[in-house]
Amino acid sequence: MRSEWRLDPDFLTVNHGSFGATPLCVRAEQDGWRERMEAQPSRFMAQLPSLLRAAADRLGAFLGAEGRDIAFVDNATTGCNAVLRSLALRAGDEIAVLSHVYGAVRNTVRYATERAGAAIVEAEVPFPEVSDDGTVAAVAAALTDRTRLAVIDHIASHSALVLPVARIVAACHARGVPVLIDGAHAPGQIDLDIAALDADYYTGNCHKWLCAPKGSAFLWVRPDRQAALHPTTISHGLDGGFLAEFDWTGTRDPSAALSVPAALDFHERLGGAALRARNIALAAEGAALVARRLNTEAVATGGAMGLIRLPWDGPPQELRARLLAAGTDAPVNAIAGANWLRLSAFAYNELDDFARLADLVADVMREEQP
Repeated sequence: MRSEWRLDPDFLTVNHGSFGATPLCVRAEQDGWRERMEAQPSRFMAQLPSLLRAAADRLGAFLGAEGRDIAFVDNATTGCNAVLRSLALRAGDEIAVLSHVYGAVRNTVRYATERAGAAIVEAEVPFPEVSDDGTVAAVAAALTDRTRLAVIDHIASHSALVLPVARIVAACHARGVPVLIDGAHAPGQIDLDIAALDADYYTGNCHKWLCAPKGSAFLWVRPDRQAALHPTTISHGLDGGFLAEFDWTGTRDPSAALSVPAALDFHERLGGAALRARNIALAAEGAALVARRLNTEAVATGGAMGLIRLPWDGPPQELRARLLAAGTDAPVNAIAGANWLRLSAFAYNELDDFARLADLVADVMREEQP
């Protein structure tokens, strides 16, 4: 499978989750869209709204959603910004987040709440003793009469945990609290049916596990929430409706979004649901292997990213820098008082990759700690 990508053969790639990797066939599709755009830019831009809608319809069919409820954005953080910065917050209002919320999204919540005199309330995710019941209970306990929105990770970036979002949405809605799901890692990693989740907003990346080009992500918005939502860049479409505002925010290269159907074709060619199941199984097997080699423990995440506790007391960024220098990259994050290594399993990985990763981690940890 590695011939489908132009990955550096001398570098151990076990971090698909951070930025994905675009295969050659999808890169060729993007080049084709760019050629078409530059052949006659004015004509192309006039056609762009219908081209984006066709791509959104195809993506919607994959996500279990209607294309008319999907807008393309640059990344999931952009989608979160659009929702959070469209809120009419007042002093004393609250936004609930998980303790495992992605750092960039936490910053966005902090920005929105500080400007309004509102507050962030954090629900503590049980860890490393993972519990769906405990997570749902923690979110429910964090909600008050002042909660204006709950921001919930579908798959937490640092811990790689697949969280019980459908149950969390139900608990929030029972208290009258709308929910924004940050699904940055979900599309292509796990089976996904957005309509069945019943959230108010869902944003996700296509450049990660769907292997679309960088700059391709989406924001799904429930129809009754669309009128009050605006993109982070206000342009000609203001007050023209959800799609009028989001489909045109100014001149930019739309080739990444238009290449999403080609990425979906590639995903299906590699097996679709079977590929997702294979990656999840390989991540669990790979994490168990690394944990055995390092004489430590792995946490069952439920997705295609594994998590291993490290016997390392130094700063996590120092260890990650050493791994990069040694020829691999796997995020190292401090969670609940320990350092944890996150690995990703994708189509181009096999179990031997994780045996090699274990050796590299052991070697760099034997170096003098800072």
